[in-house]
Amino acid sequence: MSAKRVLLKLSGESLSGDSSLISADSLSRTVNEIKSAVTRSKVQLAIVIGAGNIWRGACKFIERVTADKMGMLVTVMNSLALSDALAKAGMKSNLFSANGVSGFVENFNRERVIRCIEQGNTVIFAGGTGNPFFTTDTTAALRAAEIKADMLLKATQVDGVYSADPKKNKDAIKFNSLTFKEALDKNLKIMDSEAFSLCMQTNISITVFDFYKDGNLRKVLNGEKIGTMVEA
Repeated sequence: MSAKRVLLKLSGESLSGDSSLISADSLSRTVNEIKSAVTRSKVQLAIVIGAGNIWRGACKFIERVTADKMGMLVTVMNSLALSDALAKAGMKSNLFSANGVSGFVENFNRERVIRCIEQGNTVIFAGGTGNPFFTTDTTAALRAAEIKADMLLKATQVDGVYSADPKKNKDAIKFNSLTFKEALDKNLKIMDSEAFSLCMQTNISITVFDFYKDGNLRKVLNGEKIGTMVEA
């Protein structure tokens, strides 16, 4: 299945290196993968990026709401880095945040977001949903629904969805495709429950794929069968 409008969910680790929170090499590779994929597929692309390279959320000495707000700010930092790198690579992008970060990021406005996407710009969503207790997976599903995306791509370090952790269980079985019902029946943890439920309700297919293998993003956007697709 090829899609016209896609939301790509990246982890914060896609920007990090072995010894740095934001690595020039990792950032460059991520941008090159995005540019190559968009240029060759002509797809309309939106991106949500996580905060895991800098901040992983709640901890014992910081209250949960405050910790989640810190994570939202980290997604703004990561999104600024990605937007800057895309610009240097010759790609036009627009950056929006769920919460106002005056002087840094434009406030989320659905109508303006869609206009930017239709103009061929890559759109980046920062600041989570604007509320604590929700993950960037849920942000990705929410924004995908709001912009009427055809597909949500979850970029991971594994090549799809397995019956068990393939790093721990050599007998784990990979699924090339699943229905939402099958994923629920098998209790597969594809995304958090809120994100998965929203994609199911809005009929947005989910593809889980290995982002760290060069060319995979381009292949997915061109409709090649990479990773695992979950759909109605």
